[in-house]
Order: sequence, then structure tokens, then C-alpha cells
Amino acid sequence: MAAAVTSCGPGHPPTAPAGSAPGTAGPAADGHTGPKSERSLPGNPDWEITDPGPDGAVEGFADRVSVLPGETFGLHVSTPAAAFTVSAYRMGWYDGARARLVWRHEHVPGGRQAAPHVDPATRTVLTGWQRTLAVDTAGWPEGAYLLRLDAEDGSGRRYVPLTVRSASTAGKTVIMSAPATWQAYNEWGGYSLYNGPTGGLATRSLKVVFDRPYDYDHGAGLFLVYEAPLVALAERLGLPLAYTTGIDVAREPGLLAGASAVLSLGHDEYWSPEQRANVVAARDAGTNLAILGANCCFRRVRFEPTDLGPDRTVVCYKDAWAQDPGHRSGAPATTDFRVGPGADPESSMLGVIYDGYPVDAPYVVTSPGHWAFEGTGVAAGASFPHLVGVEYDRVDTGFPTPRPIEVIAHSPVVCEGRRSHSDTAYYTVPSGAGVFATGTMRWVEALEARGPGGGKADHGIDSHAGDLVRQVTENVLRAFAAGPAGRTRPALDNLADVYGTA
Repeated sequence: MAAAVTSCGPGHPPTAPAGSAPGTAGPAADGHTGPKSERSLPGNPDWEITDPGPDGAVEGFADRVSVLPGETFGLHVSTPAAAFTVSAYRMGWYDGARARLVWRHEHVPGGRQAAPHVDPATRTVLTGWQRTLAVDTAGWPEGAYLLRLDAEDGSGRRYVPLTVRSASTAGKTVIMSAPATWQAYNEWGGYSLYNGPTGGLATRSLKVVFDRPYDYDHGAGLFLVYEAPLVALAERLGLPLAYTTGIDVAREPGLLAGASAVLSLGHDEYWSPEQRANVVAARDAGTNLAILGANCCFRRVRFEPTDLGPDRTVVCYKDAWAQDPGHRSGAPATTDFRVGPGADPESSMLGVIYDGYPVDAPYVVTSPGHWAFEGTGVAAGASFPHLVGVEYDRVDTGFPTPRPIEVIAHSPVVCEGRRSHSDTAYYTVPSGAGVFATGTMRWVEALEARGPGGGKADHGIDSHAGDLVRQVTENVLRAFAAGPAGRTRPALDNLADVYGTA
């Protein structure tokens, strides 16, 4: 995704009744076990919105970012149509259909909600919309969901994302969705954590709330680009999976206890200190960590409530941190993790660190014998055009860097005249956990690359890069699902060879 600013280098950012189900939700509560697992059920390829209609035809949000199966949440919908239909699709593989219809409610009375207003102190867009419908998730399997809103007069269609989260992650690979980052970039109502009416930082929001629709991808936020392809792959592989969000990980210190692996997906920039501490604690207890993107854990945030519930506000003052009343009351500064006050560079967790934006460069393999490249057939120097972008990470020992760490792809980039490298890196820790970081934000997007590339392809990425990314991701996910990867696949430090540094 294009970032809100176009500058290269560290410190710059990228960019009622519950209704009735159309059928059984599947016999297994976790969606992945039992004689007829969720994944074996037929899918519904008609989930995808191809004609969203005009702005304002129908749009909405859920008053919970995530729920446990069986919990109720509220939908807040605005539409001039007399009625609308809401359909809950669980996203996955489903033999290529990519989603299954789990629940549907037709003929929900419509109504246009009030226009949003903006808090003058923080430039936060506030809706004040009333609840339209209460939805009971009894029988819904855990997973990533898109609720589809269809105005019954045919005027428009929009999504509302929701995670039906796992109460336990023990023995599972955890897909950790990143709604805080989706909300940071959400410009619905004219404001995000990057832009305001002037199109720049001077009028940006200092706080953003989940109490509004998403403007990206017909209401889906950043899910379809940066997360859905990985969800499909992981479900296709049949691994034991758990679903959660970064907000849930922050709120529940023991949530990751016993997890085999935690996956951070394509664009996962905004973390609270609590989320980071809990992920690090899991790593130090033997849980593997895969960073399948770039610019991860770059911004430090704080969550605050709204009238609809806890953790509905994402606070990030950035370079205006000294103005933050929360910081003045003792909370950590909501600015970049790597800068003061309270500097704590993200590299100590990731191994790599964000190095710049924007780039578009080939991905270059340097250690073809590494286990992550098994089955790819690559040789040293193999190059995959356009796979590195639009933001990238590298190993930089000028910041705290875990050792031993192994760079397996070292891709030259030029970022607004500055020469650097994007690194795919793997390190291991005494607990046995392995940490894998791709070093490019396009990794999850590239899982979809199956054509010839060029101008009509997403970023020009071709099927050869797609084949590589799919195989490497499968290798990493299977190895990480088997337990602490460092016990059987210890990292072999090669920074002296790659960077000429001890």
C-alpha cells in the first residue's frame, strides 16, 4: 500500500434477533478438527464485492473488533435503503472459493445515521451511530470474517471485518490480525493518523476510533491485501490454527501460552507495549515468531475506550507526543519505538528493522541451501523482480540485534538515492524459538501472484515470485507448527560474510 508520505529512511511511515444460519457451522468448535472439519465444507465464491456502489449507499462497523464464539456484537449500519441483508463469511481456502457463508440475516430495516463530527482537540472522527442489529455468533467457528452488507434496493455493498477469536492458542499457529494498523490508515470521515483535510501530518488525527467504517477495499480495511492470502494458505495446509488480534494479545498476557507459532502479517505497524511484551514473552517460552511483512512494530500506541467499549481508540501522537495528556499522566510516549523518550528499537524482537520507503526492487536469494528454501530449486543470486517493496527491513547492528542471526536473502535497494539492502533473516533464541522475518511488505500479497507479471499484475510480481513465496511460507509454517524451530534448525550466524561485521 502506498504510504501517506513519500520520504525514504527510518522514521517515515509507509502508508435485534440474530437471524438464521444457512446451514451448520460445522461440528468442530475450533473449525479444524473432527470427522467433518470446517475446512472440508463447501465454500461460497459469491462473497466478493465487485460493484460496491456509490459512497454512502450502505456502510457500517461492528462494535467489537473480535468476539469469542457464542458472544454477541452489535452492527452499526447507515443506509438510505429501506432494508439490507447482512451475510457473515468465514474467510479461508475452501477449495479455492476462499470463504464460506456461515450466517445470514435478510430484511434488516435500514436508516441513514447522523453525519460524523470531529473532536477539535484530537481531530478524531466520531459517528455516534446507534446499534442497528445485535448478532449472536453461536455456532460460528473461530476465524477471520467479513460481514457483507447488501442494500436490498441493489444500490450498494460493503464489508465489515470481524475476528472470531480463539480462547486458547496452545499447540496452534496463531494468526494475529492487525486491526490497529488498519485503523491508523483509515481515512473514513476525512482523517487518519497520517492525513487530515490538508493532506498532511499537520491536520492528522492524534487518536482514531473503531467506531466508524473502513474506507479501504469496500470496508474491509487492510485485511484483503495483507492478511487474506495468508489465511487461505494456512487453512489449505491444514495446520492447527488459532485466530486473534494484536489488541487481544495486548489485553490478555497469557493468551499465547503454549502456542507453536505467532504470525504477524503483511502490514502490522502499530503495536502497544503490552502486545510487544506478551509476544516477546511467548518467544522466550519457545513460541516461534514469523514476520511476514515489513515495518512491523514501528509505532508505539495506547488503547483507550469509547462509549461502545474498551480498546476502541488507537492513540498515536507521533512527533507530538509531548502534547499527549496520557503521556503527561505517566503513559509511554506514543511515538516510534526506536526513538525517545523510552526508546526500545523493534529489532530486538524482529531481528530486522525498518529501513525505508518507497522501494521497488528484485528479491535476491543469497543462501539457497537454507531450509526455508527447500523445494524451491533456487540458486545463489536467484532474483525475483518487484518482490521487495514498498517498505523494507534489514539487519542493522547499529540497533539491538539478536544473535545468532542468519541472512538468507540480501536484496540491493535504492531508496530515493540511498543504497541499502532488504534482508530476509532468521534467528534463534535459548528457548528454542525461531524467528523468521521476510524483510518486504509485499510478501503476503505475492502469495496471490500466479500470472506472467508485468503491468497488469499486482506490483508487476510474476508467478515465479509467487511460487517462491508460497513454498518458503509453507516451509516456515510447517517447521514452526512442529515446535521450537531452533532446536532442530539453529540459526548459523553469517553477518560477518554478509555485512563484514562481527
